Amino acid sequence: MNPRRLQIENLGQIASADLAFGDLTVLVGPQATGKSIFLQTLKLLVDSGPVLNELKRFNIDWGGQLPNLLELYFGEGMSRIHDASRTRLTVDGALLDLDAAVRGKWRKEEHLFYIPAQRVLSLREGLTRPFTEYRSGDPFVVREFSDQLHQLVQTEFSQSPELFPKSNRLKQVFRDKLGENIFGGFGVRTSSERFQKRIVLHGPEGATDLPYLVWSAGQREFVPLLLGLYWLIPPAKVSRRGKLQWVVIEELEMGLHPDAISVTMLLVVELLSRGYKVCLSTHSPHVLDVVWALRTMRERNGTVADVLDVFGLPKNPPTKELAEAVLQKEFRVYFFQRSGQVRDISRMDPGAEDGAESGWGGLSGFSGHVGDIVARVVARDENISPIRA
Repeated sequence: MNPRRLQIENLGQIASADLAFGDLTVLVGPQATGKSIFLQTLKLLVDSGPVLNELKRFNIDWGGQLPNLLELYFGEGMSRIHDASRTRLTVDGALLDLDAAVRGKWRKEEHLFYIPAQRVLSLREGLTRPFTEYRSGDPFVVREFSDQLHQLVQTEFSQSPELFPKSNRLKQVFRDKLGENIFGGFGVRTSSERFQKRIVLHGPEGATDLPYLVWSAGQREFVPLLLGLYWLIPPAKVSRRGKLQWVVIEELEMGLHPDAISVTMLLVVELLSRGYKVCLSTHSPHVLDVVWALRTMRERNGTVADVLDVFGLPKNPPTKELAEAVLQKEFRVYFFQRSGQVRDISRMDPGAEDGAESGWGGLSGFSGHVGDIVARVVARDENISPIRA
């Protein structure tokens, strides 16, 4: 299944959602409005075969009962998220029965790679964690992501301890920006002290390695994301890994300074240029600043030079190719509301009369609100200043 449009009614907090996917689809809205439920449902529909195979591989039996599967997949307490009498799933205009869908014959290869918001759990004091280290009530996407990172470190990086920077992973300009804005001149590598392959930060020759517990919050959040990107961007001369077509990244901005968020969005652009369809959830106005700029450039005849200026990139063949690719991409933005309704705010017009669109689903509204109040205070002060004098 490779959906172009997914409609969901009455699933968890979602009362009604109708999303047509772009090359980049961004979900915004307050906490607990159904963004993760929507994205995890997309994963289940695209990869039901691989999900069930993974449960079988670890001898987890859901007994053929949909509520049991939902509890194992979405997490503890989520077995009643789906109500057969009220829940409706529609894919590309065709009504889909979830119970029948997960029992059907689906492809075996994974097509959607999911990087969850809880990715920091994939490292425990610098140690990667396999699937079996989690409880059965933990969300499937967290367990699977953690296991994939564990396998990556144990296999592809088994011969060399260096994780970052690596000359055959990511473009040089990306490595430079990550080194400057996230790692502050430190590298990342595995250390085999105490007979365990533990991830540490390391500085210049002779400097002491920094263990996980002294990393910054942003570094703890970003290292699992970096390893996930390594999985998606293999070192061989191929654009994508295996059969993967989709990427979901939840809250990529966690713990990061705005400059670091810009670099991370640059890596999202790299994924788009490689042909992945990417879905993001975010609470960051900085992420939407980038999306708004790229969307406007696409619609208003923006140039390669304009795209490069957004990210502060030099003009050379690899960066020009990247910018040319992103100017061809389609961007969609959806606002998940407290009411359970989901609205398309893809135009992101700051001058729109609709507050949901002009305020980017609440992400820029507070800044505008504060700005209006400050302007009022300044104007009032200027009016009374002569009287004071």
